[in-house]
Amino acid sequence: MGSTFEAGEGLEFETSGNGVDLSEAARQLQQAAHDVRVAFDCIGLEELDRAHTHAITARAAVDAAENALRVALGGPLEGDRSAI
Repeated sequence: MGSTFEAGEGLEFETSGNGVDLSEAARQLQQAAHDVRVAFDCIGLEELDRAHTHAITARAAVDAAENALRVALGGPLEGDRSAI
């Protein structure tokens, strides 16, 4: 069984049963949420190039969080077709 830890903003996460720390996935999701908020604000300011940049970085952070969760759960990494 894993242990719990706080990841900021009152969120608690556990390390997975295989010992992988889920804090990286939580950090990446927090970064993605921040980038989405910035992109939204940039759209309101009609700064579409900056909005586009932040939308791309948000997607990259979500992808990184997904990979961290896959490792924690013992699944294949994104793009790793050898495990299918």
